[in-house]
Amino acid sequence: MKLLHFADLHLDAPFAWASPETARIRRGNRRRTLARILELAEAERVDAILCAGDLFEHERVSPDTVELLRTSFAAAERPVYLAPGNHDWLSAQSPYALTEWSPNVHLFTEARLVPVALEDGLTLWGAAHRAPANTDPFFAAFRPDRGGIHLALAHASERGALGWQEEGKQPHAPFDAAELEEAGIAHAFLGHYHVPRDAERYTYPGNPDPLEFGERGERGAVVAEVSPDGSVTRRRHVVAVSEVHDVTVTLDGAAHLAEVERAIAEARSANPGCLRVTLAGEVASSLELDRRELARIASATPDLVLRVGEVATGYDLAEIERETTVRGQFVRAAAAIDDPELRRRVTLTGLRALEGRRDLEVA
Repeated sequence: MKLLHFADLHLDAPFAWASPETARIRRGNRRRTLARILELAEAERVDAILCAGDLFEHERVSPDTVELLRTSFAAAERPVYLAPGNHDWLSAQSPYALTEWSPNVHLFTEARLVPVALEDGLTLWGAAHRAPANTDPFFAAFRPDRGGIHLALAHASERGALGWQEEGKQPHAPFDAAELEEAGIAHAFLGHYHVPRDAERYTYPGNPDPLEFGERGERGAVVAEVSPDGSVTRRRHVVAVSEVHDVTVTLDGAAHLAEVERAIAEARSANPGCLRVTLAGEVASSLELDRRELARIASATPDLVLRVGEVATGYDLAEIERETTVRGQFVRAAAAIDDPELRRRVTLTGLRALEGRRDLEVA
């Protein structure tokens, strides 16, 4: 049997880091990604489509998006299995519950694994999140009540995977990989972690279209072929319609704002799509990195986010200390601060203030 597995599309995500127009475009890209997933299912002639949760954002999903899902799944003309996650959790007011889905759509509605037969001897067990948090584990106490090969579809957190996942990711319906074998699950098709992973008994496809900067790994949709013995062969497919890049632009020696703008423009031309630029390096003391100017540059360039990283100013502190001036006296006094990072920030902020500069906050 051939299955297409995806998760974590997050339709109608807010994209709080982006401008309103960029956020609108990003949400549109997620819709186009859904279309590419369904086109892949048709091209691969899969027997069924599996979605392991966070298909949409429960608090933000629009009626238009729900209708898009309803009609798109109806047109798929193959079974579609949905296991709600913590962002698209199932409640009486959820679009899952209020929408009249086409007969080919099967929605898992219990906060425990329940079965559906894919074919003789092959059972898919699925579960739903019924709340946005604190969902109990699905696999720890589970044992199938029938023979054959058992697959699972769920939005769940493999505990051992937390170390390689994105920072701050909270576990939902946690489990240990060993529990799958103990439960008799040949393979689990999972959602929640956005970093893709192909483990022996489980698959995280990753979010199919970029959500944040700094994402890594070959995320997308997974076409899985299940053999009669329960073994799974997987092929990953890129279905994203947008790109997100995270780069550091080194400003060593930059002496004025025009040089900064040129460096950002070069990074922009080399990285299509959404781009976050972190400025770093040692710059000349004449350069003023005023955040208002950086905001102007970012607002004039679509899909660009600017932030200041480790930027040092090339003052000759030893020379300044020898000055019989107010700033020489200030640098000598600041040198008595024990903490090196605090001493650096105090010194740079003070020197900039004495020069009447506006970029004190980037010291």
